[in-house]
Amino acid sequence: MNNNKFKLMAIGAAAGLLNGLFGSGGGTIVVPALVFIMKLKDYKAHATAIPIILPLSIISVIIYLLNNKVPIKIALMVMVGGLMGSYIGAKFLNKIPVKYLRKIFGSVIIYTALRMILR
Repeated sequence: MNNNKFKLMAIGAAAGLLNGLFGSGGGTIVVPALVFIMKLKDYKAHATAIPIILPLSIISVIIYLLNNKVPIKIALMVMVGGLMGSYIGAKFLNKIPVKYLRKIFGSVIIYTALRMILR
């Protein structure tokens, strides 16, 4: 198997594992990996992460639903807001300069990590 295929499958495996364990992995793993390992442009990495996340999330959702782990009412309300937010975010992605996109993305990840660690 060529080196890039192996790298891409390894990125996918890591993202899938984290998605299954923590409900996260697409953005936190795929975006930086595509940018720094695969040398994809930031905008393309962010946009590419979305279709990667979809099948990972579908598998996780099925397993969590079958095991009665999802509070449906809460999930539906967050999904409504998420649909609106994702539409707005997708429309504005290319309007944010890369240097700010990286700072915003990195700050969100760091803030979230600190909240989880210090909680």
